[in-house]
Amino acid sequence: TTIVNAVYNRIFKIFEGTSFLVDIREQATSKQALICLQKQLLSDILGKQDYDISHVNRGSKLIEERLQEKKVLLILDDVDHRTQINALAGELSWFGPGSRIIITSRDESLLSQVNNIYKPEGLDDNQSLQLFSMNAFGSDQPPEDYMQLSKEVASYAGGLPLTLEVLGSFLCGVGGKKNWESTLQKLKDTSPDEVHYKLKISYDGLDDKEKE
Repeated sequence: TTIVNAVYNRIFKIFEGTSFLVDIREQATSKQALICLQKQLLSDILGKQDYDISHVNRGSKLIEERLQEKKVLLILDDVDHRTQINALAGELSWFGPGSRIIITSRDESLLSQVNNIYKPEGLDDNQSLQLFSMNAFGSDQPPEDYMQLSKEVASYAGGLPLTLEVLGSFLCGVGGKKNWESTLQKLKDTSPDEVHYKLKISYDGLDDKEKE
């Protein structure tokens, strides 16, 4: 998502219309929610209008009818089900020549019909430790007595910069090694989806400068 944000900001000006639909996994919890996303997509690109969409298939048809002549940039962020893609960008032919559809997902199997798949590489162990340490201690290396714990947290983050930054900032306010050990154990005992959700909440709570 961080990379897609950067790509979007770099290229959006060359398109006739753009739509950046964020957190689709969290938003598209029902057919009615999918219809709301379809309306948002159309409003983003064509302007605010009263779109008469009573069901998802009608929304998909309207997207195709109204956008097939427009060069658009569409971002579908954090997709977790094929029906979401089908409803919002079922075919590239729905959009005009030169259009680009960018999808982010943690499930690669959903991307079987896309032209190119990009897998961002995570930070290596040293880079992870440095980034975590900068956020936790304000230095590129942790104090000696926190070195092992810091390496464990950095390893847990799997090289993901946002995870390292949020965990570092959080643990910066947690005093004592015992509390660090307890926090790390709780992370290890929590499902990846729940950890991702909590990190997302933490990220959304940052101001624009902190997000950058």
